[in-house]
Amino acid sequence: MSLAVSATAAWQSERNRLLGIAYRMLGDFGHAEDVVSEVAIDAVRQERKADGHRVESWPAWLTTVCVRRSVDRVRQLAAAREDYTGPWLPEPVDTSRLPEETVANRELLSLTLLHLAEQLAPEARAALVLHRAFGMSAPEIADILEKTPTAVRQMISRAERRLDIDPDAPAPRTKDRAALEKLVRAIEQGEIDTVVAMLDRDAVLWADGGGKVKSAMNPVFGAERIGRFFAGILSKAVVFDPVQPVTAELIAVNGEPALVLRHSGRADVLVLDGGPDGTIRGLRQISNPDKLTRVSL
Repeated sequence: MSLAVSATAAWQSERNRLLGIAYRMLGDFGHAEDVVSEVAIDAVRQERKADGHRVESWPAWLTTVCVRRSVDRVRQLAAAREDYTGPWLPEPVDTSRLPEETVANRELLSLTLLHLAEQLAPEARAALVLHRAFGMSAPEIADILEKTPTAVRQMISRAERRLDIDPDAPAPRTKDRAALEKLVRAIEQGEIDTVVAMLDRDAVLWADGGGKVKSAMNPVFGAERIGRFFAGILSKAVVFDPVQPVTAELIAVNGEPALVLRHSGRADVLVLDGGPDGTIRGLRQISNPDKLTRVSL
């Protein structure tokens, strides 16, 4: 077996794990695939270097390059996202399209946490992903990020506090399907009061239309205002289709249930963040059609 084939074989074996790292870092599956493809090229080039050092562990080498390339890509995307029209939300992906090992470990995979993680510095996000989702130790992560283990532990601890993650808690459980089905019925039947009753008083809705479809340009704060937001959607949908203005159904994205809302000739994906008391404290509505190409609508 040639050295180049060895590099390719190693990358093929590790590809799904690398995708899991890059997607959690970037919140965009297309960019994650680009990063992982670039890692493959880097691996072959490393093998072909006449003066290159022998790679002792391909999994470790590939992980290091993937993380560093993801960190660079996060920095590149930050400027573009500052100019994004309205709130930026991660790209949802059908659970069936994600690698099995990625779905098996749902840690840091939900759209809610992918969105919240945007507030972290790139290296802090990398440290959190590697530790929480892939069980890597601080010394292992320190080698990748070229930091001290102490600095890595501090980054992880601060990131967990920032995202309100219990360091001792297991991966998040699937959301209550009965509550989601109740919400589906309420939306389809236009029962806005029921929708409002399911929301936390201080709930927040983010709507990502990306300038491609009409959507809220700023977060919507409070249950009553969110209720009026959905009432507005319903009133416009009735004009568009008086017989069946809105339909809603459950789908699986990012390893968890979500809703697809069809109205006014378009489709939106809605993901929910439940509070400890069972109410809904966060709603993220992805309407930008460019972000829905990996969801079966």
